[in-house]
Order: sequence, then C-alpha cells, then structure tokens
Amino acid sequence: MNRFAPSKASRPGGRLQRGAVTSPRASSMRAVGPQSDRRQTNGQAATAASGSLKWPVFLFLISLAIPWIIAIGPLRLSAYRLVLIAMIVPCLAMWMSGKAGRIRLPDIALVVYCLWCFISIVTVHGTAFALEPAGIIFIETMGAYLLARCLIRSADDFHAMVLLLYRMVLVLAPFAIIEAYTGRNVLLQIFSTVAPTSPDIYMDPRWGLRRVHAVFEHPILFGVIASSVFALTHLVLGYGRSLPRRWFATGIVAFTAFMSLSAGPITALTAQGLLLGWNWILRNVRQRWKILTGFFALAFVAAELLTNRSLPVIFISHFAFDEESAFVRIAIWRYGSESVMNHPLFGIGFNEWARPPWMTSSIDMFWIIDAIRHGLVAELAIMGAFFGVFLGVAFKQGLDERTSAYRTGFLIALTGFFLVGWTVYFWNAAYVLFIFLIGSGVWILDIDAGEPAARHPKRQRPNRRTAPRHDT
Repeated sequence: MNRFAPSKASRPGGRLQRGAVTSPRASSMRAVGPQSDRRQTNGQAATAASGSLKWPVFLFLISLAIPWIIAIGPLRLSAYRLVLIAMIVPCLAMWMSGKAGRIRLPDIALVVYCLWCFISIVTVHGTAFALEPAGIIFIETMGAYLLARCLIRSADDFHAMVLLLYRMVLVLAPFAIIEAYTGRNVLLQIFSTVAPTSPDIYMDPRWGLRRVHAVFEHPILFGVIASSVFALTHLVLGYGRSLPRRWFATGIVAFTAFMSLSAGPITALTAQGLLLGWNWILRNVRQRWKILTGFFALAFVAAELLTNRSLPVIFISHFAFDEESAFVRIAIWRYGSESVMNHPLFGIGFNEWARPPWMTSSIDMFWIIDAIRHGLVAELAIMGAFFGVFLGVAFKQGLDERTSAYRTGFLIALTGFFLVGWTVYFWNAAYVLFIFLIGSGVWILDIDAGEPAARHPKRQRPNRRTAPRHDT
C-alpha cells in the first residue's frame, strides 16, 4: 500500500458513483448492444471521478488558502511552506530513486534555476545574506514541483487534484461576493481571530465593486489562483458530463475569478475561454492545434515586420485594464530589459533597478523578474522547465480519450499562466501553485515509461457511435 495514500474514509471524492465499473472483470462482462455501450461509457466516466488524493497534496492545496503568518524564530513562514519543508526530503528521495519516473530535462532545468539563483545572490549580496532567500526559492520551487511530480502519477490523481481546487474556489465564491458588494473581507477577519494574517488591503473600487483578495495578499493573486482552475474544471471535471453541468461549474470558476477585477486574471480567463471555444468548434478537425499554432506564428512574423513594437509590448498594450496600467507595464518591459542587458550574468539581486523616478520598485511581470534579479541563466532555466513540460505533453502520442481531454485542459491552464505572466508577477501562493501545476502534468509523459499497470489501467475504447464527445 502506498504510504502516502489516505484511508478510504478520508479520500476526497472517494465514494463510488452509481453505475461505476469497479473492476476489470466487471468491465469485461458487459451486454451487447448500443444501450450497453452507453452504460459502459458512463460507468468509465464515473470511475474516473472516484480517484484519491495523497494526503500531502491535500494538505498543500488546502494550506494555500490559509493566510496565517507563522513565526519560527526569525523566520516568517506560511502554512504551505511548512508542508513543503516537511515533504522536500521524501520527494527528493522518491525523485532520485526513480519512483516518480525517470529524471527529465525540466527537472534538471529547475535544479539549475535554484542553483543559479543561489550563486547570483551570493555574488551580489554575499553568502550570509543568500542563505534565507535562496533556501525559500529552493523550497517553493523544487518543493512544489516535486510534490506534484512524485504524488500525482495517474489520471485519477490528476482528477482528484482538480476536484479539490474546484471545491476550494466554490467555498471562496460566496465570500468573494460579500467582499465585492459590502467591502468587508469576512474570511480574513475570521482567520485573524486565531493567528496573525496578511493585512486587509484596500484598493480603489472598479465598476463600483471592491477588488476581492479574500485570503490572499492581493486581488491579483486571488484572480490568478481562481482563474487557473477554469479550463481544468471544464475538461477534467467536465469529462463525461452533460454540457449544462460542465458549463455551470466552469461559469462558477469564471465568475469567482472575475471578482478580482484585475486585468491579468481576466486576460487568463479570456484566453482559456477562446481556446476552449476553438477546441469545441473544430472538435472534428484533428489538426486544429497545428492550425492555431500556424496562425500565431504568422501573427508573430507580421508583428515583427509590419510594426515598430515587439510582440510583448503589443500584447501588454491590448490586455492591460486601462491605458495607465498598459503604459506602466510597457515601461517595466523597456527598463527591465535594459537592466538585464546591463547585468546579464548575475542580475542585480534584490537591489533597486534602474528606472525613472515616477516608477515604483514593483516589477509586475513574471517573465522578466528572474532575469533582472538573477540573470539570464535563471530566466532561461525556468522558461526551459515550463516549455519542457508544456511541449513534451503537447506532442505526447498514443493517449486514450480521457487522458487526451485532461492533457488539453492542462495545456490550456498553463497557457493562461504564461499569458498572464507578462502583466503580473507570481508570488507566494500563486507562484507555488504555478510551479505545482507544471509538475502535475509530468505523469502524462511517463504513461509508457514502465509505470505500474494499476496506476495506468488500459481502458476499453468506447463505441464512437453511441459515446458522447468529451473534447468540448
């Protein structure tokens, strides 16, 4: 028995649904005919919804929504950091021993990222200063990645993870509505009666509503975390479900994330919605993603040849919440790029970066901040890890219908993160969830890499004349 597996009574979503196929023998003893094919397909979908979640993953995801600040000596820790600290050594041991599949290039890229961050901080600030920030970078990066890499090893694990994230958004939704319309952050007030929390910040309303940040430090973080579940809810939890039930759940996620009233999360929602629409409209076209990639390649070439602005600048200017936000983020890209060119190897560390006096020190752009702080090696390493998993999963062949649907949801969710990273900086819970989600898809690469048969059972292909489509 897996030592990380919870008991049957404690498994989230562990109860078998009505009509579920409970064993290979039961799945083979089916009647003949279209009606039995339909019952068999529904049974497979029910089985897919009954997976378990390892208790460290459960604790980690729940801890993301716990805003307590935990002081241990001079360290100020959070609940999710305590979980990652507790699990880093067991996960490293599993990863190095091959129990999580073979070591892959994205794994090495993140090791290089953490190592180079340490070297750059030592170079800029000295060894004594580097220990704490480099340690936190290692815990939050390798800890979150390996937790998913080692403990999400099948489609059932992946489904259970998405289900818990969806339920967390579902719990936050009514509190988000209260905060948006009344201006009171009820959740933070409740948590603060037990232990210290992050401050309840107030930002100027938009459209007459307060920008919701719930248990997180900023509305952007709330929006990024909630929006990350959008495509996953639609294609993972919605697999085998009717279209109304699928869109109802997806709509709850979209509405909750929208309460942040932040351009970045709304951009992520929009991009994911457009990709889901493309996937549904062209569901009968096998080459639909290659066609879309071709369109984007043409758009990139046209932008470079026909305009005097780079593609990031064009994207930022069209997807910022207002002209002022767009102007500031374009300035961040311009002066941040200059800083990288002036300090390409080790960056500037945590020192102030060169910018006009009217700009604040905030760098609201995830895909440039590592290059500014730690140099191009760190930036290329974390981008290499992201695209190593993304492209590897995208080009994986031989997947069954269910895994293919999960793969599409995973890739669309990561696309949302990638796009929003040009207008938003991921920190704290949003950062570790981003890294965790990257690691949560590596099991797709390992399906044919000698995994135990029980973790990747061979499912019968449903009758295409009677089975519902699951790629919408």
